[in-house]
Amino acid sequence: MIYRDKFFHLLFCILTAVFCVASTVALHAEEADIAKLRNPIDRSYLQKNLKQSKPRLIYTETSLAKLKEAIETDPVARNLYQAIRLEAMELLDRPVIEHKQTSNAILDISRGFLRRINMLGLVYLLERDPTILDRINRELLAVANFSDWNPQVFLDTATISMGVALALDWTLDDLPPETIRLAKEALTEKAINPSWEKNGEETNYNWWINHPNNWNQVCNGGLIAASISVADVSPELAARTIHRALDGIPYVLDENYAPDGVCPEGVMYWNYTTSYALLTLSILESALNDDFGYRDYPGFMKSAMFKVMTSHLPTGGYYNYADCNDGPSTDGDIELAWFGAETGKKMFFEKEAFLTPAEEIRISSLTPAAMAWIIRYREHYSEKPPTAYVGLGRSPVAVFRDRAGPDGFFLGAKGGCGAVSHGNMDAGSFLFELDGVRWSVDPGIRGYMIGEQGFDLWSQHQEAQRWELLNQNNHGHSTITVDGQRHVVDGYARVIDHQLGEQPSVTFDLSPTFHGQLRSARRQLTRTGPRSFDIRDTLVPGEETKTITWQFITRAEIEMVQDGAVLRQDGKSLHIHNFSHPQLSFRVVSLDPPPHPLDKHIDDLKRLELNIPVKPDGAPTKIHIALGD
Repeated sequence: MIYRDKFFHLLFCILTAVFCVASTVALHAEEADIAKLRNPIDRSYLQKNLKQSKPRLIYTETSLAKLKEAIETDPVARNLYQAIRLEAMELLDRPVIEHKQTSNAILDISRGFLRRINMLGLVYLLERDPTILDRINRELLAVANFSDWNPQVFLDTATISMGVALALDWTLDDLPPETIRLAKEALTEKAINPSWEKNGEETNYNWWINHPNNWNQVCNGGLIAASISVADVSPELAARTIHRALDGIPYVLDENYAPDGVCPEGVMYWNYTTSYALLTLSILESALNDDFGYRDYPGFMKSAMFKVMTSHLPTGGYYNYADCNDGPSTDGDIELAWFGAETGKKMFFEKEAFLTPAEEIRISSLTPAAMAWIIRYREHYSEKPPTAYVGLGRSPVAVFRDRAGPDGFFLGAKGGCGAVSHGNMDAGSFLFELDGVRWSVDPGIRGYMIGEQGFDLWSQHQEAQRWELLNQNNHGHSTITVDGQRHVVDGYARVIDHQLGEQPSVTFDLSPTFHGQLRSARRQLTRTGPRSFDIRDTLVPGEETKTITWQFITRAEIEMVQDGAVLRQDGKSLHIHNFSHPQLSFRVVSLDPPPHPLDKHIDDLKRLELNIPVKPDGAPTKIHIALGD
């Protein structure tokens, strides 16, 4: 999960992602090509179909009874509930949530509130403890009396909205009537109304309604929960807001899942977007008895395989392309568990992780909500994940890996371009692990706080400041660079061929990545054996092209040898064979310290590069480099 307090405290800077709308939309399908959700919502539909008895958000009377039974009989449910209950009891000794805004966002506060309500709310649902009810009441009154919910960063507003809606629902109308009135009034005045036009003019709070990035799902999902909560007092407003949300959500579903489930924002943001997709889907089903087409949306169900293939690498981390953390921060994947419950596939249900002792387990903010689908899991299929995978989409990805083991083989490669939400200039890059060592490194995420230091982290035009950072530009990735230039930010690299047999391979057309720098460019990566793969690049220079640089980003110690280089790290070694240009030697460029004062610092980081002069006759430059023993 991505529910990390520090991470969300920094997330506010994403608001300026609005500046990259033009470049993102340029890659996006035309509206007519985007699959829609079913959307019959109007006032009469809502009044006819909305479940009246509580709970009705995620849980129902039936699912709540099943949860109680599961806690008695199922070790996973029992262990997770013990962990939830421990945290809820610890919360009783902490101060009530306060509005302390020290930056543009209050995401640590809003996210903390949602976590508190999840823990306290589920315990109250199951135990009806008046002490827990009193604490929920105090938390609700606190946020209801905030001056606002920071609509300038609507992630704050939506997160608090989800928490307030769950608090109202999971307390089963046992709260004092005045608290219920104030909470519903706050949902209307501090969340729903600010998301609408004011006096016929667009506000600057709702740019996310039809936007393709994660804000869309989070904000629309939070407002769906809020609208259901106030439907009894404001049925017309509730119906209009839910209808708008169901019209807007397909833009983020199309971007993040179609056609094969590959998330262009990377694994971490798949967690975030999918967690709110599952919350929203579950709320729609429990309250209106319909998912309105979520399950059938192109790529949605396929996305679980993307997550499996890019997670739990041999060294334990993520394939961390885009703005992505190195690895998970929870024990057990609650999003994958939903897909496990839907399909019965063991590969999607991390049972052993869920059984980490309750006193030690790291649970998600949304684990209490996720218990509703975790208890539905029944194993029907025990097959293992594939060893070769290629997924298409805004950032196509290929993964070749062994089935299991900390010393196994992992190769991940990607296409795409920088002009996607949280994207980097990393088309053609790859990450490689073998023998328990991450040999080829992706720098991953750089903290977002620099956005408040006057650095424009979110604009994505070709000359944007974002691309000055090593982790964002092509100089910090294992790819190709031409004449020291940056990649073309909107030059989309696609998969043009792949094989998934005994020697799996993938070929990317990188020509748009180097538009104006090369006439054409292709990169093929092939797994040639249990411990080896090779890279073949075919690059046709332009009239002005002088030098092509082959790059490999690593933390290993490097020794130059006759046919290439030998890398050593953690007592292991890796040979890089330079088959195509044996007359040229590799060069090592230290990236510790990094070149930009605001760069992310990674100990011992370096770039191994092969600088290849272009032939004067303009003939294609063919590079063949192999890695392995």
